[in-house]
Amino acid sequence: MIGRLTGQLLQKQPPWVVIDVHGVGYELEASMTALVALPPVGEQVSLFTHLTVRDDAHLLYGFVREQERALFRALIKVNGVGPKLALAILSGMDEDAFMRCIRDDDSKALTRLPGVGKKTAERLIIEMRDRFPEWEQVSSEPSLLDPQARDAHRNALADAESALVSLGYKPAEAAKMLSGLEADQPTEALIKAALTQRMNS
Repeated sequence: MIGRLTGQLLQKQPPWVVIDVHGVGYELEASMTALVALPPVGEQVSLFTHLTVRDDAHLLYGFVREQERALFRALIKVNGVGPKLALAILSGMDEDAFMRCIRDDDSKALTRLPGVGKKTAERLIIEMRDRFPEWEQVSSEPSLLDPQARDAHRNALADAESALVSLGYKPAEAAKMLSGLEADQPTEALIKAALTQRMNS
C-alpha cells in the first residue's frame, strides 16, 4: 500500500498531478482544495495517498492533509459514493464545512455539489454522522496558502472549465461558474473561486 509520496511536483493538470519520486513519476488525482494548496511546479511536495485497485486500473489519489484523506476514505464507504463523487465533495468544501453540514442536517448545501441530489445528501447526513469517529480526530496539518503562481497558463479558463466538467458539472454550467472571474489567475485558483462562488450562491 502506498500511503505517502514525497518528491518533485512535475505537473499540475487539474484534477491530476504528477510527482517524481526518485525517477518514477506517480500520477495522482486530487481534489481542487488540495491542488490549490500545492506549491508551484518544480518544487518539493509531500502528499498523503489512497490506492484503489480495480480490475482495469490501479488509481492513486492525493491529499495535502491526513484529515482530508480520512474523510475521503469515510465517504467512499457510503452507499452510492465512489472516488469521483468523494473528490467532488472535497473540491466543493473543506472538512470543517462538510462536518457542519452533517451536524446541522444541511442537505441544501450538500445538493449544491455536483452529483449530489437530495437523496444522496440525506444518505450522506445519516451515514456520515455515524462515521465521524473514523476521521474527525485525525490531526490535520495547517492549510497552505494559495500559491501565487507567476506563470499563469495561457489557457487557464479552458483548463478550469475542463476540470469542472470532470467533476460532474455540465459544460454550460461550468462556463457560467467561471464567468466574471479574473482570467489572469492560475487554473487552480480559478477552479477554487468558481466552486466557492457556486457554494455561496
